[in-house]
Amino acid sequence: MITLLIYLAYCILTMPDMTEAVNRTRQPATTIIANNGNEIQTYGTVYSEVIRSEELPQYVVDAIVYTEDRRFYKHFGFDIISFTRAMLTNIFAGRYAQGGSTITQQVAKNLFLTPQKSIRRKVQELMIAFWLEYKFSKEQILTLYLNRVYLGSGTYGIEAASQKYFQKTSRDLNIKEAAVIAGMLKAPSRYNPTASKERAVERARVVLKIMLENDLLSETDYQRVLNMPLGKEKNSKILNGAYFADWIYAQVNDYIGERDNDIYVLTTLDQDLQEKASQILEKTIAANKHKNVTQGAVVVLDRYGAVKAMAGGINYNQSQFNRAVQALRQSGSAFKPFVYITALEQGYTPDSIIQDAPLSIQGWKPENADKKYYGDVTLRQALAKSLNLATINLAEQLSKKDIIRNARRMGITTPLQNSPSLALGTMEVKVIDMAAAYASLANKGYAVYPYGIEEIYTRDGYQLYQRMAPDKTAILDKEAVRSLTSMLESVINSGTGRKAALGRFAAGKTGTSQDNRDAWFVGYTDELIAAVWLGNDDNSPMKGVSGANLPAEIWRKIMN
Repeated sequence: MITLLIYLAYCILTMPDMTEAVNRTRQPATTIIANNGNEIQTYGTVYSEVIRSEELPQYVVDAIVYTEDRRFYKHFGFDIISFTRAMLTNIFAGRYAQGGSTITQQVAKNLFLTPQKSIRRKVQELMIAFWLEYKFSKEQILTLYLNRVYLGSGTYGIEAASQKYFQKTSRDLNIKEAAVIAGMLKAPSRYNPTASKERAVERARVVLKIMLENDLLSETDYQRVLNMPLGKEKNSKILNGAYFADWIYAQVNDYIGERDNDIYVLTTLDQDLQEKASQILEKTIAANKHKNVTQGAVVVLDRYGAVKAMAGGINYNQSQFNRAVQALRQSGSAFKPFVYITALEQGYTPDSIIQDAPLSIQGWKPENADKKYYGDVTLRQALAKSLNLATINLAEQLSKKDIIRNARRMGITTPLQNSPSLALGTMEVKVIDMAAAYASLANKGYAVYPYGIEEIYTRDGYQLYQRMAPDKTAILDKEAVRSLTSMLESVINSGTGRKAALGRFAAGKTGTSQDNRDAWFVGYTDELIAAVWLGNDDNSPMKGVSGANLPAEIWRKIMN
């Protein structure tokens, strides 16, 4: 007995500070928004306005109380009947199948204690639960619970969850939506509609059955609600912007520094174009698995660098690695425009003659893709046919440093080595950098810097950042750019890029690395620039996939 009293005294002495616990800080929420005002993703913890339990429809309260703690109004913080029933259920099931904590205990745990599991913490949970029951009314305890309970996707409280999953206030939830939210309490990450609509609906069915068994629903109403559509869910097309949202979130502190308040980030993302690009990429890869192609990435910019769409892979849930901005891949012949723009700036023209013939450089003997030689060809023909030997011969007549300097000016940020194979794209580049580089051609020789953030403001509407258009910086000779654009147009009209043809102006270049490990198409129209890459994360070869086929087809479908 003395030992028990000493232990209880120890538990009391090590109780957390109540005031500090109530005012516990949280990670500020950052909400990423598409250019049409729709939410893409929220990071951090999200609370909304405080909703009192009496403000909610009765069926919302009933769904939650009868699912989580049906004897809530009858106990004093601890329910021995529910606890005993849960213990017996778990013993007979041989696993954890049912919880015995009351709503009051959950409030105690969520507000005042750490997730650590120990006997001391359980004793403290009971003590705090008794204190809460003594200090507050049942409605006040329920209000605390409803506003602080975690409901998945970074949201805390029923109002934040209602806005997150159904784009409405919790005061307007219908019975089906109330059942979904009540069902999420068991496992928020598993049963929220964003994670799985099917699991959310199936769990809601369990909640509705509980309401039926407790005479909160008639059999007729039960059947009616089962057949009721779930309501306005978060549009799946927004979820396709998750790679883009991650890219934006990583930049926010660079714009406004550290902060302790919730913010909204208005971005350049075009929701419809994002949906289109993601679906085309995913469907194309799914239809060509027999060619051993498993991954891809797409970046779409406007002429001024605004990122309109970004697909960093085919399935964000399976892999958050963003191939659009993180992967380093060989660009193959998609690198050749850097060679040709350098030549054009130094006096060559599209009609200048270069030789496509065998050559050996320090023991290296490159070949054309078709193993043929074409003799004297124009620059236009060499680029349109993607002739390796002609391009290397041209590069050998230029300064490699000039080629690298132009690549840098145009947006390539990765290391480039001064080697003969540079002209064939053997150096690794990023998809977003290739899009930026071609964008400088679409922008008539002016520098283009990819960006995604237009404005940042607080929950109260206070503006923290507003993008200002940068001064135009000419990085390329305009006449050289005009000539190269004409040559890249020939690539699509009569060269390796024919599968990218739109029936209107389009300019671009195919690219395929050695053994078909990477396949590219990068090009532009009057309005947009897009870079498409296909390959495998393990760098294994694809079967018959080159820039001239699948990437060109994806590019055409996105831009059409």
